[in-house]
Amino acid sequence: MSSRSTLTLTTTSAEDTKAAAAAIASVLRAGDVVALSGGLGAGKTCFVQGAADRLGVRSPVTSPTFVLVKLLPAPVPVVHVDVYRLERLGHLDDLGEDVFAPDVVTFVEWADTMRPLLPDDRLEVVLAQGEDRADPELRRLTLHAHGPRWAPRIEALEQVCQPWR
Repeated sequence: MSSRSTLTLTTTSAEDTKAAAAAIASVLRAGDVVALSGGLGAGKTCFVQGAADRLGVRSPVTSPTFVLVKLLPAPVPVVHVDVYRLERLGHLDDLGEDVFAPDVVTFVEWADTMRPLLPDDRLEVVLAQGEDRADPELRRLTLHAHGPRWAPRIEALEQVCQPWR
């Protein structure tokens, strides 16, 4: 199997997006980076909420836009990053070296703005909402699994995502 795979999912509400994210989180492990992109209101924080809940985070998950990075306690700690307010890539040093640590799962909102600095091994999630005028709650999630860490997990990822394909 190749080291890169793409899946497209459809969710019907914010709760459904959280459920899909929780399913995806079931295949995440320490050291993983989930790179989220999409427009304002597309569901990036909603996705992190669902995934973090599955990973055992018990504190509220809100957008870290004004603090940039939040460490959320869990059996495998979760790092929630939002780089929306960064003006240029040079500011990433301010995020700290623990953002991509091997003992955490990292979620990066607005990751498309820092793609060159992301690790080669990552799961990219592109969220799009409101493309269906008849049902503006529909969201399309496009998952791109990159790198050798993901190759052995592609089949498991496909299986947990089956209800949304």
